[in-house]
Amino acid sequence: MSFYTEKELRELGLKSLGSNVLISKKACLYGIDRISISDNSRVDDFVIISAGEGGVVIGRNVHIACFCSLIGQSKIVLNDYAGLSSRVSIYSSSDDYSGSFLTNPTIPSEYTNVDSRDVFIDKHSIVGAGSIVLPGVTLQEGVAVGALSLVLKSCEAWTIYSGTPARKIKARNKNCQVLESRYESKG
Repeated sequence: MSFYTEKELRELGLKSLGSNVLISKKACLYGIDRISISDNSRVDDFVIISAGEGGVVIGRNVHIACFCSLIGQSKIVLNDYAGLSSRVSIYSSSDDYSGSFLTNPTIPSEYTNVDSRDVFIDKHSIVGAGSIVLPGVTLQEGVAVGALSLVLKSCEAWTIYSGTPARKIKARNKNCQVLESRYESKG
C-alpha cells in the first residue's frame, strides 16, 4: 500500500492528526512536529512539506496532489476544502534576487535578505497545476487560480485568477457551499 496506515501516521510525530487522513509513503515531511493535518485530508506521492518555525496547518477535506511543495519559515495554512493541483509550489520564504545579498540556505542569515511571510489558502480555494504562490499571499475564501499562474498578491473571495502575474478573470460560482452543507449533514 502506498499510504501510511493510521498506526504509522500516529508514530510519525505530527503536531496534530485528524481521522481518515491519507499521506503517501513517497511524500517527504520535514519539521514534522510543526505539521498539523485534519480529518479526511490527503497528501499524494512526491509532495514535499518543509515546515519552518511558523508550521504548516492543513484543514479538513484538503487534497495536495503529486509533486507539490510547501516550503518556508513562516506559517502556511490550507483551510477546509482547499486543493492544490499537481506541481503547485507554495513559498512562505523567498530569497532576495536583487543581487544585493547572498542567497540560499547554506549562507548565514547576516548575508541574506529572506522575505518570510505567512501564506493563507482559505476555504474552498483551489490552485491549478504548476502554479506558484509567494510569501505574504492570502487566497480568500473560494478563490480559484488557473494553471501555470504566479500569485504575487492576495486574491479576493470567490474570484477566478489566472496568468503570470495572476490577474482577476471573473467571479466564481459559490454552489460548492451548498454541496458542503449537504455533505456535512450526512456525516
